[in-house]
Amino acid sequence: MSDKRIIVVAGATGAQGGGLARAILNDPSSEFAVRALTRDPHSEKAQELARMGAELAACDIGDEAALAEAYKGAYGAFCVTFFWAHFSPERELAEATAMARAAKSAGLQHVIWSTLEDTRKFVSLEDERMPTLMGKYKVPHFDAKGEADDVFRGLGVPTTFLLTSFYWDNFIYFGSGPQKGPDGSYAITMPMGDRKLPGIAAEDIGKCAYGIFKAGEEFIGKTVGISGEHLTGAEMASAVGGALGIDVGYNAVEPEVFRSFGFPGAEDLGNMFQFNRDFSDYFCQVRDIQLSRKLNPELQDLNAWLSANAKKIPLG
Repeated sequence: MSDKRIIVVAGATGAQGGGLARAILNDPSSEFAVRALTRDPHSEKAQELARMGAELAACDIGDEAALAEAYKGAYGAFCVTFFWAHFSPERELAEATAMARAAKSAGLQHVIWSTLEDTRKFVSLEDERMPTLMGKYKVPHFDAKGEADDVFRGLGVPTTFLLTSFYWDNFIYFGSGPQKGPDGSYAITMPMGDRKLPGIAAEDIGKCAYGIFKAGEEFIGKTVGISGEHLTGAEMASAVGGALGIDVGYNAVEPEVFRSFGFPGAEDLGNMFQFNRDFSDYFCQVRDIQLSRKLNPELQDLNAWLSANAKKIPLG
């Protein structure tokens, strides 16, 4: 490992970080090595990375001292938070701040921060078209990430700001797949109207991040938006139905209806879809499919992802 530049990967056993770790470890000619951050080095996912050649570092991403130790001797880091583990935007901001401060103190040469828009810059807290949540957010799992961008900038950390997209993997793991209605028919429900939503395979996020690291200094200080394809809800439903061999409709509910569904995070996600819908032109424009494919030549569109994953989609 000593002749390769070390990338410290947060979330290495998760979707985004795992994709990056595997992209590096599966490339026999890579100039990089992986130091995988994990709260549990003994977990099966962590041990699998170790078998592939990763160095494991036990670390909580909110622990600045532990991060500083993990960053020692490294070239760069991939920084990501996971809102859905705790539903706390304040914790996300604290974790991002800890990673940024540790990266600065360690003198890292390139950091990728997996971020999203601060939607309050588009929809003010006083704007009643979209309810304010938790007293000071419009889309909590977006806003704290976007707020953290200024932490990395303010500290002078050499950072690429990576804007991600809707995971197609959500059709498998997050309850976004087809649900059976009272009449027995299946539908995907999203409050997107007829507007397009950028989507991407979670694994491709890590592969795009790898492309950014391989590009060297080209993307430092820049915001890079990635997507595999921009599709309407109806187009997604048609593709999913075709892959599953069933008819899948598109249930285009209004955001206020989605917010009322009552599952954990429903209000947050209802606001997210409303933001994606109302600012769809912007949201798609900054998530450049051609650039994403340049960074990751193996980039999948939805049909390609479905060909490998449709059988994993549960039918509710």
